[in-house]
Amino acid sequence: MSNVEEFPLSARQRPTEFEALAAAGRAALDAIPGAVYLCDADGLLVAYNAEAVELWGRTPDIVRKERFCGSHRLHLLDGSPLAHADCPMATAVRMGTPTRNAEVIMARPDGSRFAALLNIRALRDQAGRIQGAINCFQDITGRKQVEEEVRRETQDLEDFFDNGAVGLHIVSGEGIILRANKAELDLLGYRREEYIGRHVAEFHVDAPVIGDILHRLSCGEPLDRYPARLRARDGSVKHTLITSNSRFVDGKFVNTRCFTIDVTELHAAEEARRASEARLAATYEAASVGISETDENGRFLRVNDSLCRISARSRDELLRMTFFDYTHPDDQTEDAEFYARQVRGDIDNYTIRKRALRPDGSVRHLDIFSSSVRDSAGRFLYGVRVAQDVTTTKQLEDRLRDGEQRMRDLLEALPAAIYTTDAEGRINFYNRAAVEMAGRTPQPGDEWCVTWKLYWPDGTPLPHNECPMAVALRENREVRGAEAVAERPDGRRVPFIPYPTPLR
Repeated sequence: MSNVEEFPLSARQRPTEFEALAAAGRAALDAIPGAVYLCDADGLLVAYNAEAVELWGRTPDIVRKERFCGSHRLHLLDGSPLAHADCPMATAVRMGTPTRNAEVIMARPDGSRFAALLNIRALRDQAGRIQGAINCFQDITGRKQVEEEVRRETQDLEDFFDNGAVGLHIVSGEGIILRANKAELDLLGYRREEYIGRHVAEFHVDAPVIGDILHRLSCGEPLDRYPARLRARDGSVKHTLITSNSRFVDGKFVNTRCFTIDVTELHAAEEARRASEARLAATYEAASVGISETDENGRFLRVNDSLCRISARSRDELLRMTFFDYTHPDDQTEDAEFYARQVRGDIDNYTIRKRALRPDGSVRHLDIFSSSVRDSAGRFLYGVRVAQDVTTTKQLEDRLRDGEQRMRDLLEALPAAIYTTDAEGRINFYNRAAVEMAGRTPQPGDEWCVTWKLYWPDGTPLPHNECPMAVALRENREVRGAEAVAERPDGRRVPFIPYPTPLR
């Protein structure tokens, strides 16, 4: 057995940690994994290993008695300079204060930098006096880059959550609102403290709806644009669409992530559209005139009851037809030409009177007003046709025309001179006897009398606007017993007795 083993050194003779490290030599320090250097009680560098030299990018000059650190320069994490005399190693040798996982920036002579993680401990002798300190440091630049990337991504995610244009909230498995972004709060008008921490059911108008939502999410079923009504702070109701999925950890339902889209205005517009369509449908069916919608070929897309009644056909029959199919053959060409021009956009609408054939062979006379519905690009979508049955009116018109013609034929056949005027005295009818008496044919714009010149029986000129016809119109009465003389263009004078009578 050696003397060392048999007779251990006394505590007074045993070397201190500092002495042992200082005496160990460069090779012993190089064996330590990581960068290491040693300073004495004055802060002078007394030992360092190869990894420290590699990280520093330089070899300290022992002759120059460098103190506290072998780096070219030191900086705090924010980039501000850190004097060697103020670095953690200086604090350790002066005050014995240890440093655990401190971070600084070390600069190399070539200008490059790296983030260093420091762990420093003061080394004392048996009496507790500081003999120096040891610094074990490592390059954590890669880790810091990862941390910075994580920080940026986290910041981006936070910004996405808090400032997203769509409402977003997180609800716990128990239904408590854990978090909500600004868009969600703005949507409902609540302050953060009024919304977060409360049960989500408090804000839903329809209890069965939120019950179904939470049940589905707890079963892991995602929601896509689920309609729900939420109660805003001012008491109004917001119509929303909720898209959400669930988060499970070790099979346990933890929370949900919910996007809330406000569709209140869209819902109001849809309600207005439905109401408008209902009103249109009611008007469509209640109208006494036939209404239809037709495609570009004239095929019926929609018809109302009145058109079925007018055409004496069922709705199903009409929807298998075009409007040409029941049009009288002699009227088809005109209607087809107008409709083709309307479809092309040459005209916006047109009106036509035509004959329609019923299945029993009877004929109805229809006044058709046809117009177009087009899209925003001007493309033809469908035609709207209003059909009014004017058969009775047509019959009355025909009878009136026949009566008028018979009256004209009668008046033409009378040997007495007869003419009529409108209420203003403009001549609008005269028979052959009136032309023969006046010796002239009245011209457009002639007033009061068909004659060329008029005289009283004593030969005094009689202005046309003072003649018996003018008096009858002006005073709205019959004139009887007056006599007058008409002078023809050939100079011949013809005495006559007028009988002007107002027609009311």
